[in-house]
Amino acid sequence: MNTKDLIKIEDDYFINTFTRQPVVLDHGEGVRVTDIDGNEYLDMFAGIAVSALGHNHPKLVKAIQDQAAKLIHISSIYYNEPALVYAKKLVDATNFDRIFYANSGAEANEGAIKLAVKYTGKSEVISTVDSFHGRTIMTLAATGHEEYHEPFKSVLPNGFINVPYNDIDAIKEAINENTAAIIVEPIQGEGGVNVPDANYLKEIEAICKENGIVFIVDEVQTGFGRCGTLFAHELFGVKPDIMTMAKGIGGGVPMGGILATEEVASAFVPGDHGTTFGGGPLVCAAANVVFDELTSEGFLDNVNEVGEYFIDELKKLDKDVIEDVRGKGLIVGLQLTKPGAEYVDKLREAGFLINCTAGNVLRFVPPLTITKADIDEFVKALDEIL
Repeated sequence: MNTKDLIKIEDDYFINTFTRQPVVLDHGEGVRVTDIDGNEYLDMFAGIAVSALGHNHPKLVKAIQDQAAKLIHISSIYYNEPALVYAKKLVDATNFDRIFYANSGAEANEGAIKLAVKYTGKSEVISTVDSFHGRTIMTLAATGHEEYHEPFKSVLPNGFINVPYNDIDAIKEAINENTAAIIVEPIQGEGGVNVPDANYLKEIEAICKENGIVFIVDEVQTGFGRCGTLFAHELFGVKPDIMTMAKGIGGGVPMGGILATEEVASAFVPGDHGTTFGGGPLVCAAANVVFDELTSEGFLDNVNEVGEYFIDELKKLDKDVIEDVRGKGLIVGLQLTKPGAEYVDKLREAGFLINCTAGNVLRFVPPLTITKADIDEFVKALDEIL
């Protein structure tokens, strides 16, 4: 079947929830993917910051193949070795004490909010405008995009307060005796790659400690090396009570999780929360490979080096249409003075996959294995198209 025939299947059979690019991707190698018509693309999007090690990474592929030949799923009723090994690695590498496995970022955030409410016995959660925490009913309420709320207002739960991002006074004003938690992205991804002031998270941490509020960082997009550290909150020198994660955790397999301190985690007892698929042997086998690669000597140093080089090269572009360049590591935003959708299309036609968020911000979240030579190729094409 050709591209047109395959796309028509979606038109005829899928629930209409996505606006997709008119490309049917078939296979990939490293930082490049190829569609069914044989067209190759430099992948500057990595499945929304998911394919951290790129495509067809030999160690990752082998781990998934080997585990699939043994056990794919056993449920949460039984132990499995990959999940136990991974839990120890991740907890030992962070400031947290306990882990819960989920299947996605939305599930992780849902579980984190439940844990905070159970721990505090309180009923309100503060989040930020332009945040993105998921599309379940509860995480949608936490997400700071009014346009996403509108169709579902009649069923959205009460207790969520959205305040401006990077505005510590707004958080102080929103706190009351019912505040259970503050949930924040260390760097907003969907909101336009918004990097906060250096002290913003520190001030939130202090407010939470002073008021007995649970501090949740949503690292779904910024975690697992994306910002040049294992997790982005490390850049700001904070120790949250709960961290949520997903996307890059398994290099492409669907997985998420919650990390929490011993004190906060102790609020959950058997029956308070659960999952059928979370922490299965297949996904945890993949996660172990990703973790080992990310923590191998020089890997994160290279992410920082290539990321800084990328931002510097973008800043050299002398174009009236560019308003700002910002980011950390390999989450980079190019804010334009006009809508960015046409540039997504033009770059795809030129052989580069990106996306536009917040209407006018071109978002680049390539595989963490991208090189400076790849960056040069992309920036040259971007320069010509702009």
